[in-house]
Amino acid sequence: MTDTTSSARGGVPERPSLDGLEETWARRWQEDGTYAFDRTKERSDVYAIDTPPPTVSGELHMGHVFSYTHTDTVARFQRMRGRTVFYPMGWDDNGLPTERRVQNVYGVRPDPALPYDRDWRPPSAPVDDAARKNPTAISRRNFIELCELLTVEDEKAFEALWRRLGLSVDWSLTYTTIGSAARAASQRAFLRNLARGEAYQAEAPTLWDVGFGTAVAQAELEDRERPGAYHRLRFTGPDGREVLIDTTRPELLPACVALVCHPDDERYADLVGASARTPVFGVEVPVRAHPLADPAKGTGIAMVCTFGDLTDVTWWRELRLDTRVVIGRDGRLLPEPPAGVPAEPYAALAGQTVNGARRTLVELLADAGDLVGEPRPITHPVKFYERGDRPLEIVSTRQWYLRNGGRDAGLREELLARGRELRWVPEHMRHRYEHWVGGLTGDWLVSRQRFFGVPVPVWYRLDDTGEPDWSHPLTPDEATLPIDPSSEPPPGYEESQRGVPGGFTGDPDVLDTWATSSLTPQIVGGWETDPDLFARVFPMDLRPQGHDIIRTWLFATVARSHLEHGALPWHTAVLSGWILDPDRKKMSKSKGNVVTPMALLERNGSDAVRYWAANGKPGMDLAFDPAQVKVGRRLATKLLNASRFALGLGAADALRAAATQPLDTAMLAELSGVVATATTAFDGYDHTAALMATEAFFWRFCDDYIELVKERAYGTGPAADSARAALATALSVQLRLFAPVLPFVTEEVWSWWRYGSVHRSPWPTTYEVGRAMEAPGDPELLRLAADALGQVRRAKSERKLSMKADVPLAEALGPAAVLDQLGAVADDLRAAGRIAKLDLLPDRTTELVIACAF
Repeated sequence: MTDTTSSARGGVPERPSLDGLEETWARRWQEDGTYAFDRTKERSDVYAIDTPPPTVSGELHMGHVFSYTHTDTVARFQRMRGRTVFYPMGWDDNGLPTERRVQNVYGVRPDPALPYDRDWRPPSAPVDDAARKNPTAISRRNFIELCELLTVEDEKAFEALWRRLGLSVDWSLTYTTIGSAARAASQRAFLRNLARGEAYQAEAPTLWDVGFGTAVAQAELEDRERPGAYHRLRFTGPDGREVLIDTTRPELLPACVALVCHPDDERYADLVGASARTPVFGVEVPVRAHPLADPAKGTGIAMVCTFGDLTDVTWWRELRLDTRVVIGRDGRLLPEPPAGVPAEPYAALAGQTVNGARRTLVELLADAGDLVGEPRPITHPVKFYERGDRPLEIVSTRQWYLRNGGRDAGLREELLARGRELRWVPEHMRHRYEHWVGGLTGDWLVSRQRFFGVPVPVWYRLDDTGEPDWSHPLTPDEATLPIDPSSEPPPGYEESQRGVPGGFTGDPDVLDTWATSSLTPQIVGGWETDPDLFARVFPMDLRPQGHDIIRTWLFATVARSHLEHGALPWHTAVLSGWILDPDRKKMSKSKGNVVTPMALLERNGSDAVRYWAANGKPGMDLAFDPAQVKVGRRLATKLLNASRFALGLGAADALRAAATQPLDTAMLAELSGVVATATTAFDGYDHTAALMATEAFFWRFCDDYIELVKERAYGTGPAADSARAALATALSVQLRLFAPVLPFVTEEVWSWWRYGSVHRSPWPTTYEVGRAMEAPGDPELLRLAADALGQVRRAKSERKLSMKADVPLAEALGPAAVLDQLGAVADDLRAAGRIAKLDLLPDRTTELVIACAF
């Protein structure tokens, strides 16, 4: 690494400005390959980052700016420390978010039954609400092409913003999660999971999003408070005994398969092992005991339906109950009743929506006299898919699962051990990981009934009646990946045999987007396609991400790497917090309080916005504060002007000289401490502490040191040479300390007087600063001189005099030892304060006092 490349010095401009720096330097960095990864370096010289690929389904927001700036400060610091930084950028463009965006923008919906229309063209402009409510049906292939078209345009806008923000990524390493490399890696990993028995297919109760028409994994759930009502239903027990049940879902009564009470609940002990009859339908169901039944909830006895919620699934599985499914994938009650349920009362419910069926069944209960009292309104948590807008249902479907420890205690312990092996920043975030892994109740459901995703890479033989052989899937050779079973035949078959008895059918599903995103280290690292690169970057050094997706992205990536490589995918995970609005509420599109960054970047400059972002520590939430952005712009402007002033004194020509004067070595000694503090902070992924230490010193440097030495620096002789040498070292070091946070202004100033890029220059060291001093300095001396000058300034201010006003006489009072120190910098103090005569009067006061006579 060197700071003396062929790039010429630009000279100090007459009127330096922040305006236009982003365009100038973003272009130069790209042209010069400033951030290019050097793949000839050994692994020990590489710092590899598993960069989060943002979801390409709308606009980037301040949360992206916040967290990606943090990662960029790490990349820049490590690059200046001599590492070649592997810093890719990806776009997460497959999955439900992209599909929804396409549907909303163009007013279309995919219909796999329709043939491909090569002449179909989308609307030339986004459609209105009416078109969205009545979407045009298009073929699956037309829909996928439309998804690809829109994501390409979105990715261009995202890249433009990232370049504007100054992310130091190597743009030649860009990938997409729907691209060929990603599809191949995702399918390869799945096939290996399948071969090892870690992937399996099962018919089971599945969380189902009716709106999207797809299965949903446990990690994608969220509870939302919704209004509901308790309905008290009268069941009939042995000898006509009344058994009252409270439920919020009376429409599931035809799906009832049991009543459950707690084993210790004496009220129902005599019922356990007997049966009760359901109202309206008159179906006999067993009464069973289970510890999950809550005696304090409702009447203390609950009806088990297949399936109303996840507890129903647990009871159904552990008590080995019958199955009576009544809700279909479209969210409506099935046209035919389940086995054992009479058709006549069920006919009134068939085909209705859940809400419609609820109203009908409540009427039937009331008419039969089996609705006890009026429904009691409540507000309760309801499970939703995190991107959905309709409550989830539980339907029985055939799906693909990956083992994740949810049903395997041994694997669970292995994944918990991986979490303890990982370095967490901040450390307490590890507990979220452990809480999630410890609470898993099932394996990871990875298949989705959607379109724009990585196809599940298997086919099934059809028997003589055309039924698939689910238990023996046909798989492709890895060398042929990626493949699409819906348009390609399996090995040994021809396309004409698709759907024909004795032929084959392709798996119609795609993999969950996390099933691909969980392989980002493998995708971008060239797993199995570029062994040399993979050996240099894997396991990676850093995974930066939001704390809210520990349970999805982080855990899934750990699980996939553990299963495939027997290792962690990275050494360190740095978690970022959320961005809050000025009222300290989380920013979200649904709340309408999101701030989009481009206008802010254009108005204030990227360095100013990055400064605001860098004030947020890892793991901590940060409120968006426009005033803090303005502080950042003021800092960048001051850095321009202070640098111009120092270079105007001739500092550039004194860089290799040593500082000899006490005040100069004092300033450099304090700067050496700042270098140590900032370096330790960055090593600990605490960019905020590094920035705070650097910024605090910079303002003291400008307000105190420069004011104290500028008269001397204007002169000639050894003392003036010392001031210029100190200014040169201080400027060089501070530019590099600020560079990870303020890349544009530091590069601009660096170009005035140094060769190459500040971002390829060595990170400053205490040795470097110490070498610039003829003798060790005392930081206290600078603080003492600044205190004395401050008292002189206050004296002038109190008398409403200009700071340039002369002071005929000043007396310095204080302990003798303090005044001895002050004597070492007396000449600089007199010049800065415009003091004609300075008398030192020892032991008159216990603290330093500067008395001015005018």
